[in-house]
Amino acid sequence: MDEMHRDPDPQPEPEPEPGPPAMIVGVDGSESSIAALRYAAGLASRLDLRMRAIAVWNYPSFLYGGYYPQLDWTPEDDAQRIVTKAAEEVFGDTRPEWFATRTRQGRPTEVLIDESARAEMLVLGSRGHGGFAGLLLGSVSAACAEHAHCPVLVVHGR
Repeated sequence: MDEMHRDPDPQPEPEPEPGPPAMIVGVDGSESSIAALRYAAGLASRLDLRMRAIAVWNYPSFLYGGYYPQLDWTPEDDAQRIVTKAAEEVFGDTRPEWFATRTRQGRPTEVLIDESARAEMLVLGSRGHGGFAGLLLGSVSAACAEHAHCPVLVVHGR
């Protein structure tokens, strides 16, 4: 290529941002999700991986016939309390530097599958809140196992 057809001075490449967490753990406050977080924490520690616990929230489709009373409660605050409590249960007061928490709005299955596109592994409990006793997998863990963009580890409670 001659000098006349060369692109003008290219823009410098931006500094790379730290990558996404290697492991995403779905947390809903159930015993199964706490077991998944505990198991994932052990793996992340041994394998020197970053990990994020995520709780998904959404507004109820209706409340009191479509009326939303003003409350001091929000589903986002509830999700934050759930993920914070789960982290405290697993790590105590001192969280490791490789661990973070996050909340996201949406349907759990859709959000976790979306998060899986930027992770190396998705870790879930086998049964969350709201399932039927006796099922091997909950609907969220089954759907994620089928549709995630990365390997999925389903942890059965211990």
